[in-house]
Amino acid sequence: EGKRAILIMDNARIHKAEELQPFFEANRERLFCIDLPPYSPNLNPVEHIWKWLKEVVIANRFHPTQASIAQAIDDFTHYIEENLERVLSRIANVHLLNS
Repeated sequence: EGKRAILIMDNARIHKAEELQPFFEANRERLFCIDLPPYSPNLNPVEHIWKWLKEVVIANRFHPTQASIAQAIDDFTHYIEENLERVLSRIANVHLLNS
């Protein structure tokens, strides 16, 4: 028996695309889908990661090359992997504060 997954969808057009329907149908037994209301990024925990990534990697920073941006993103994702408990705690705390 395979692992189950929670999929949080924020009603972006791509999440409703016809091309994805066969995937959802084939994985119905292992996916628990949560549909968020439109225009509610505060309810989607991953949005906090995207915001954090933008603050750390993009905001007020100059990257002279694509390789430099890619390296900054790699560093960011490596930090998340190495500090997963701390990152999850940060997301949970931000999520609770914004709820």
